[in-house]
Amino acid sequence: MAGPKLESRKATSIVYIEHTGPYDQVPWDEYMHRLYGWAKEQKVMPGFYPMAICHDNPVEVAQEKCRSDIAISFKGKAKATSGLKIKQLPAMKVASISHKGPGSEFGSTYGKLHDFIAEKGYELSGPPMEIYSKKPEVVKGLTIIYAKVMMPVKKK
Repeated sequence: MAGPKLESRKATSIVYIEHTGPYDQVPWDEYMHRLYGWAKEQKVMPGFYPMAICHDNPVEVAQEKCRSDIAISFKGKAKATSGLKIKQLPAMKVASISHKGPGSEFGSTYGKLHDFIAEKGYELSGPPMEIYSKKPEVVKGLTIIYAKVMMPVKKK
């Protein structure tokens, strides 16, 4: 697995569903059906990779109160409908790292990223985002998650 790195992200439009509850209990199939269905209905070009924007640290906030935005990016003009919201993510500098493993190992992935950010003299400037490069797979009873974890950063 490659180590953390800094990269620049372009501004992008996202459509999302606000979710409250444990991060590992998001009803992905239902949300993806709604988000991609919306993109089709609005005649916009959806992005390939779904994402989650994680607003709470599950170490500090009770699991059932953790807030996330489950989203897809899109290109085109569209209107928010029935429980779906739209927002523009600004262009930003992020520290990123790839995660491939069970959700239980996210703590270690996030830890490496936090250490990297501190070493480089940066600080967080927004909530972390996870972009999923492929559907999770169950291997030997464990759900393996393929994600790119990104944290918006700015110089201290």
